[in-house]
Amino acid sequence: MTNKAVILAGGQGKRMKADIPKPLFRVLGEPMLEWVISACESADIGDICVVKGFRGELIDEYVGDRCRTVMQEERLGTGHAVMQAMEFLEEDTSGNTLVLCGDAPFIDKKTISDSLMLHIQNENSVTVITAELENPQGYGRIIRVKGGISGIVEQKDANEEQKKIKEVNSGAYWFRTADLVEFLKNLTNDNAQKEYYLTDTIAIAIAQEKSAGAYKSSNADIIKGANSRKDLLELNEYARKMIIEQHLENGVSFTCTDGIVIERGVEIGEGTEVLMGTVLKNRTKIGRNCLIGPYCILDECVLGDGVVFNTSQACGAKIESGAEIGPYVHIRPDSVIKSGAKINDFVEIKNSTVGSNTAIAHLVYIGDSDIGKKSNIGAGTVTVNFDGISKSRCSIGDYSFIGSNTNLIAPVSLGKGVYTAAGTTITKDVPDYALAIERSELKIKEGYTLKKLKK
Repeated sequence: MTNKAVILAGGQGKRMKADIPKPLFRVLGEPMLEWVISACESADIGDICVVKGFRGELIDEYVGDRCRTVMQEERLGTGHAVMQAMEFLEEDTSGNTLVLCGDAPFIDKKTISDSLMLHIQNENSVTVITAELENPQGYGRIIRVKGGISGIVEQKDANEEQKKIKEVNSGAYWFRTADLVEFLKNLTNDNAQKEYYLTDTIAIAIAQEKSAGAYKSSNADIIKGANSRKDLLELNEYARKMIIEQHLENGVSFTCTDGIVIERGVEIGEGTEVLMGTVLKNRTKIGRNCLIGPYCILDECVLGDGVVFNTSQACGAKIESGAEIGPYVHIRPDSVIKSGAKINDFVEIKNSTVGSNTAIAHLVYIGDSDIGKKSNIGAGTVTVNFDGISKSRCSIGDYSFIGSNTNLIAPVSLGKGVYTAAGTTITKDVPDYALAIERSELKIKEGYTLKKLKK
C-alpha cells in the first residue's frame, strides 16, 4: 500500500508583486514549498506530486528529481488542480493520498501521521484536517455529525449558528486514493465561479454512503498562509519566534532577540548565548557554551565548544573549540580555524587552515594557505595567491612569526619557526628556523621637499 501526497503550488500571488510562484517565497530562508515537502518526507511520504502553474519552470528547477510535477494550465479551482495529478494517482490506488497547500508552511509531521492513523482506523473515504481558531472569520466551518462530518460550510454560506463554530478547514485532506480518483471524475463546476472545488468531494462521498471524517490538529498554525508581503512578514516573524523558543527550551540563552534570525536547520548546543543581530543560516552547527554575536552571520558553518564569534561573518567554514573570532572578520568557504586560534580586527580568511593557538590580530588577508600551530601573523600580511591566471597555495610552519606587511608570493613554503622581517616580500621557500629579510637599500635625498614646496 502506497501513501502519496499532492501539493498544490500553482498560485501566482499577484499581491506579492513578484515574478515567482507564491510557494517559492521564503520563510526563514526556505521556500514555503520546502516546508511542506519536508513535512511530508519526515512523515515517510516520499511519493510526492507538485501541481505547478505560474512560472512552473521555477518549481521544476527547485524540486529537481525530488518530486514529480504536473502543470495546471488554467486556474479553475482546487479540485481542478488535483485533477491534473490524475495519472500520478492512478498509477497506484491501493493506499491513501494527502492533499496539501504549498503556501501553508506550518503543516507538521505529527499532524500528518496522526491524521492518517485516524483516517485508516475509521475507514474513512476522506478525512479533513482541521484546526480550532478563536477567530474563525473567513474560514470554512466543519459540520460534525455522529460518526463523522456532514460537510464544510463556507463563511458566506454559514448561518448564525454555524458561524459560531470554531473548528475550520485547513485546506489539507487525506483521501483513500481509489475514492479520490472516482470523486474527481464526478466533480462539476456548477457554481458562480465555474470552478471545481475539492471541498465538493465530501458531499460526493456522503452521497455515495462513504465515510467522511475530520482530524482536529493540536497545531492551529497549519492554517497560516500568505497572500501578501504583509502576510509573509507575519509568517517569518512567527517562525522566527517559534525557532527561538525551541532553542530556549534546549538551553540556549538570549538576552535580547532583536534582529536574531535562526533558520530551522540550525543546531545550537546548551549553554551557548546568542546576542542581538545574529543570523544563523542553513545547517550551521554550534557547540556548547559559545558566545555568538552581536551582529554576526554564520552560513553553513560548524563551530566547536566555547567559541567566541563577535561581529563577524563566516560561510562554509569549520571553527574548532576555543577559537576566538572578531570583531570584523570574514571567513570564507573551505576554511578551518583550529582550536584556540585568535583572529581579530579586519582579517579575511579564504580556503585556508589556521593552526591551533595561532594569532592573526588585525589587517591581514590569508587565501589558499596553510598555517601551523602557535604562529603569529603580523598586521598587513598578505598571501599573494593569484597571479591573474591561477591560484596557488602558501604554507607557514609551526611557531613562526610573520612580521608586519609581509607579502608571501604563492606558491611558497615557510618551514617551522621561521621569522620574517617587517616589509619583507617572500618569493622562495624558507627553511626551518630561518630569518627572512628582503628590503632594498634606503635612499635619502636631503632637501628634496624644499624644492617641491617652493614650486
